[in-house]
Amino acid sequence: MTFDTFANSVGYAPIPPDPDAAVSIRGLFKRFDDKVAVNGLALDIPVGSFYGLVGPNGAGKTTTLNMLTGLLVPDAGTAMILGNDVWSDVNRVKREIGVMPQAGQIFDRLTGLQLLVYSGMLRGMRREEVLRRANDLLNAFDLAQSANTMVVDYSSGMTKKICLAAAMIHSPRILVLDEPFESVDPVSSANLRDILVEYAATGGTVIISSHVMALVEKMCTHVAVINRGQVCAAGTVDQVAAGGDLEERFLELVGGRHGAAKLDWLDGGADDAPIPAPIPAPVPGSAQSPIQSMAPVQSMAPVQNPIGSPAPADHTSASDGNGGVR
Repeated sequence: MTFDTFANSVGYAPIPPDPDAAVSIRGLFKRFDDKVAVNGLALDIPVGSFYGLVGPNGAGKTTTLNMLTGLLVPDAGTAMILGNDVWSDVNRVKREIGVMPQAGQIFDRLTGLQLLVYSGMLRGMRREEVLRRANDLLNAFDLAQSANTMVVDYSSGMTKKICLAAAMIHSPRILVLDEPFESVDPVSSANLRDILVEYAATGGTVIISSHVMALVEKMCTHVAVINRGQVCAAGTVDQVAAGGDLEERFLELVGGRHGAAKLDWLDGGADDAPIPAPIPAPVPGSAQSPIQSMAPVQSMAPVQNPIGSPAPADHTSASDGNGGVR
């Protein structure tokens, strides 16, 4: 199903999608009020690739993934997975993919084991097979000791791992992972990378979004740089890096780099650091002073009580012994 409401306004090119690709996107467009999040994006992701999507905050990466995986309806364009149009039969496409949920999207009052069993049975798997795979995943992700602990009591890194396991339980052909290594310790991160690389070697396709260029450069076979809702460059990591460092190439493509801000008040305390000249204090009442001069406070006569004697200096209320104030 092709959405073409805004096709002309985004310069949609009628290039047919590639049915042999794991993912083929043409003219994808999404607007939120006055904000264009994805602007005619086109991209092909080969089967069996480890594909990284990189871009600055707000570039449109997550919005693109949400439209690709059937979580968000596009305003225009086409998205295909393994030759099937996503929005012609969303349920069919979802059976082929595994989407890593965010921490706020899972039932964290279940234990880790219960969450995996629930995720598998939700996919129509037999309970015996789900239990076998769940235990395999818990062992692979070093979560076996926490299998019967509620996910709400997991650390951030453990939660990340159980979410990834939930996306893998049904052995999908494509894995879609949004920042999968955030908050994960180096040892667990290395183990997860090994599992994902082995999965890709069997013909599976891994799509990750990340801000860590070193991770993308080390793990991924392909990369696409996205900025302002469009693809700036796409291809193998070597092709996009163009013989240089991927991070430097990324900065060239998206721009926005500037010199460090000079904050005179930010002093690290080094003895040889130059001490900035003191700022002269403004004269009260001058135009530069934020505090204007005020007239002197006049002394006030003591408040007289009804019988003419001065009111007592102590204004503390006294109790009448019955909970009231006398």
